[in-house]
Amino acid sequence: MIHRFRLTGATICVSCLLMILFGISASVSWAKDIVPVGEKVAVDAKGHDIYQINANGIRIGYKLVGSGEPLLLLTGLGGTMESWVPELIEEASKKYQLIIMDNRGMGYSTDNGQKFTYRLFAQDVIGLLDALGVQKTNVLGYSQSSVTTQNLLLYSPDRINKAIIHATSTDGKDVAAVFKHIALPDNPTIKKQIQAAMGWKTPLKKMALIKNQVMLLVGTADTVVGTKSSKILASLIPGAWLVQFKGGTHHLQFEAPAAFTRIVLTFLAMDETVPAKQNP
Repeated sequence: MIHRFRLTGATICVSCLLMILFGISASVSWAKDIVPVGEKVAVDAKGHDIYQINANGIRIGYKLVGSGEPLLLLTGLGGTMESWVPELIEEASKKYQLIIMDNRGMGYSTDNGQKFTYRLFAQDVIGLLDALGVQKTNVLGYSQSSVTTQNLLLYSPDRINKAIIHATSTDGKDVAAVFKHIALPDNPTIKKQIQAAMGWKTPLKKMALIKNQVMLLVGTADTVVGTKSSKILASLIPGAWLVQFKGGTHHLQFEAPAAFTRIVLTFLAMDETVPAKQNP
């Protein structure tokens, strides 16, 4: 039976009220999981479906793992969506729905011949989020994609909730110089990624404008990017965390997977914003 009450001349359905109240309550928590779109093109070793969508002039490969608030994982130079440490995927997917994508020209993402830039990489990310109907997500950007994450925070901050900038640089020329002494695969996409790095310099004066909650994460023995850039950005972004792993290299997540995963999830779970005091 549906009970009705008359209030101020309007008939109100109790069941409708409950639905409205439930809807308000549900909106406080995460509404619903992302539904995959696009063409299913493969299945990974764990049985997760891999899809491709058309966005920003290319086909972007991605997969969804887990359930909950979205967390976008953006991998580094030469990496694919399979390059993340398994422990991070396993633990993070218990609380978050992971959006794991391939960078332009790698894995299941195509390359339309356009010159690589970090702004372009960030636009690829927004294209994927738009296709999935994701208005806002947390993001973890590693190495090359840590700079993509800088761009997302600078130019699309409303699409980002919390951001983890892992193993980053403020001057790509320094990083490109390091890669000259590292044996890399003879891959045209990787060469274009290095060219993109050479053209990057963080607009440091703009970093103070970032209002998102941000964590800088780096190993003290990272010989690819060093720690200087992370320290500079942590000093400029209001309220940013700086976490340094003693002895950790550029491959920190594989050297200390449990601790790496723990600090990522700790940062994402914590709201360090202190409410403003109310005047009596």
